[in-house]
Amino acid sequence: MSAPLSREEWLKIRAASQEAVLAAGIPVNDLLLGYQKRGVDLLETTAVLVVEKSRRIGFTWGLASYAVLRASRMRAARGYDVMYISYSQEMTREFIDACAMWARGFAIAAGETGELMFDDVDPENPSETRQIKAFRIQFASGFEILALSSAPRSLRGKQGCVIIDEAAFVDSLAELLKAALAFLMWGGQVVVVSTHNGTTNAFNELCQDILKGRKPYAHMRVDFDQALQEGLYQRICLVTGKEWSPEAEAQWRDEIRAFYGDAAEEELDCVPAQGSGVFLSAAMIEERMFDAPVLRLALPPSFFQLPATKKESEIAAWIADYLDPVMKQTIDPNLQSGFGMDVGRYRDLSILAPIQMMRTLRRVVPFLVELDRVPFAQQKQIATHILKALPRRVGARIDGTGIGAGIAEDLETAQGTETIKITTEWYRVELPPLKGAFEDDTILIPRDAEVLADLRALKMVRGVPMLPALRVKAETGGARHGDAAIAIALAYGATRGESGPLEYQGVGKNEPVNDDPDEDNAGHAGFYGRRRDAAY
Repeated sequence: MSAPLSREEWLKIRAASQEAVLAAGIPVNDLLLGYQKRGVDLLETTAVLVVEKSRRIGFTWGLASYAVLRASRMRAARGYDVMYISYSQEMTREFIDACAMWARGFAIAAGETGELMFDDVDPENPSETRQIKAFRIQFASGFEILALSSAPRSLRGKQGCVIIDEAAFVDSLAELLKAALAFLMWGGQVVVVSTHNGTTNAFNELCQDILKGRKPYAHMRVDFDQALQEGLYQRICLVTGKEWSPEAEAQWRDEIRAFYGDAAEEELDCVPAQGSGVFLSAAMIEERMFDAPVLRLALPPSFFQLPATKKESEIAAWIADYLDPVMKQTIDPNLQSGFGMDVGRYRDLSILAPIQMMRTLRRVVPFLVELDRVPFAQQKQIATHILKALPRRVGARIDGTGIGAGIAEDLETAQGTETIKITTEWYRVELPPLKGAFEDDTILIPRDAEVLADLRALKMVRGVPMLPALRVKAETGGARHGDAAIAIALAYGATRGESGPLEYQGVGKNEPVNDDPDEDNAGHAGFYGRRRDAAY
């Protein structure tokens, strides 16, 4: 199949749009699509913005509007120079043309688009100076927009805002960023925008560092389908004179995806190529494990026939004999706490993961509770007991996906927890920070083979860390589906939220700790640890 639009045809459309959008009678303030507006709004309040984007969505066109508004302001209004850098002279020319269109649309006085030769001076070897063609628009404010087609060393002598477009394809992005980030010292800005170019590319590593919390930068992600939902094809029809319809948009989408073929995930869906395999290595997980209890409770089918009061009393006895001593022994009443729970019932396990934040900001999971074939009412009974006992709770997240919705809703009402839907977007946002904690030695979890296997079950699927559909047999007889990994991720995310402490409640007075070390996992041998040999 031939390409639905060649690069040349696309560039012609983009060039025509510079005038067509103004001629269409749309108010200037409404010209930007939703994702373009969000990018511009972020730049009013943030120093560094990194954007993962699809091709052909016009994000750079939206940045051109911001460049004009920034460079046309007087210094007292925080105006300054804007420098645009890309790997292609064609792109720099297109950016300047878009800026000129926006200047006319905003009725801002600007000089004619001009060309100049920019000296790329190597201070260590001046004889190696190169001249690079640049494009420039000067404004009455005294500031200018300067667009360059490569990464000059002379960027270090500039001030203002620098936009690095298609950053994954420029030469030595790391070195360019070193120079660009110097702009921040004088109140400037850095904007890094790109489609992906592989998982090992410096741009993808930068994005992952942000998602892991290692870089305090603003982050955006706009894929092709999101851009379509926010009006991309409708805008294309407007500027090209075509009639829009849902059917025409669907056909155009299919043609674009067919054109990119196997590269569509990277080019359109913001998924870096070669992104498959194990998410967390066994060696790294084991290094973050310490000797801590994993309480396992598995119930026989006969338990479900008991009266409700009997069920409640039996679980209360298990809590008193095993859970309370563990909490008394492992929970520090002076530390902030969080909580995560992955809910299962028929096929999968339910895992309850308390977490505490040490003064060094290292997170520690002091113990885990694993429930197999436990009725929802008793799951809620155990979770409520733990939640009430956790001191200085800053957050608690419950898996509300599928069968977990009822428990999550009840706990949200009674205990102020947060209901989380486990989606692809949740994996994309929440898993990288967890990996960063394992890499940086800022998390400790119980040493347990099943917990290790659950974390190892996380795989890279189309560039996103998630759990595949595969299930394995649990030690207690049920099935595992990475349940501990989800619970730990929910708990870790709960301590990263912006909410303050919900309550302060110290650990209650419990029975003395059982001195038998084997009793930590007493639930292995029966339907609950207190009475292994009891029959119902």
